[in-house]
Amino acid sequence: MKQHNHASHGAERPDALRVVIAGASGFVGRALEDDFESRGWEVVRIGRREAVRWGDADAIQRAIDGAEVLINLAGKSVNCRYNDANRAEILRSRVETTAELRAAVAAVPNPPRVWFNASTATIYRHATDRPNTESEGELGQGFSVDVARNWERAFFEGTLPKTRRVALRMAIVLGDGPAASTLFTLARLGLGGPNIDGWAPNHRRYRGIGPAPSGDGRAPQYRTRGRQKFSWVHVDDVIGAVRFLIDRDDLDGVINVSSANPSDNRTLMASIRRVVRAPFGLPSWRWMLEPAMAVLRTEPELILKSRWVTPQRLTNAGYHFVHPELNPALRQVARELR
Repeated sequence: MKQHNHASHGAERPDALRVVIAGASGFVGRALEDDFESRGWEVVRIGRREAVRWGDADAIQRAIDGAEVLINLAGKSVNCRYNDANRAEILRSRVETTAELRAAVAAVPNPPRVWFNASTATIYRHATDRPNTESEGELGQGFSVDVARNWERAFFEGTLPKTRRVALRMAIVLGDGPAASTLFTLARLGLGGPNIDGWAPNHRRYRGIGPAPSGDGRAPQYRTRGRQKFSWVHVDDVIGAVRFLIDRDDLDGVINVSSANPSDNRTLMASIRRVVRAPFGLPSWRWMLEPAMAVLRTEPELILKSRWVTPQRLTNAGYHFVHPELNPALRQVARELR
């Protein structure tokens, strides 16, 4: 990763447009940073180990004042076990950083023209009957949904008359990042069969959280037979959507960032097996996944929830996806992972 010195914003490139990216150290953040820099933008990063750090209100305001675009991707990864400490940090790291940025945007005389805040398509319910769009989607219940609700509430709170706000409800992002790497590794090990929900000893790790916890506290179990929907988007289209939305002053609020062609778990795993030339893939049921995911320090919910999301607003606005179909996207991911 290239290192940048942002001590004097715009001193070396006074004519450069400035984008501020919070939480840029992750897979999506790095891709966005590289894209903006390749087009001559000045990139300023906010993070725990950056020149501009969380908790330094003056530095954050200096970074944001006069910036064209603000992008917030900060938050602890959900690819972990949902023990009490991790649950609390997943919520806190999203809500508090978003509130800190909102205070800065409200305080500066020249705030960003547009602020993109990460959100997640997992805010919608487990859906096997119809897709969730922005206009007709139904929100779900439980821990992950409550995190997303509180995150978006912190983002849209108050009035920011000079700044357009867009919440990016991203599906699972494919590319040379952790989600694809895990799925491809499983397939190469012969474990690339369908992931099948069903009975397992219950637990309370997915119980609701925040000021108004939702759900009954139990982990939901569905008889999906591996047909749970898999909504996805290639990282190139996350970048493409952000570039597209920067210039669309008529679009604000929530935007689903996902391919218009979602798959399902069985099809996904069969496609990955073909890409990696795995001769077989053993299926895995929930009662097998629970202990396996405990060893891997992650959660079965990440592959068992039926995420059926479509990008109604992006499509209606005329955005053309770089990677609209799953199989070519997976072949591209395989090349990137090499």
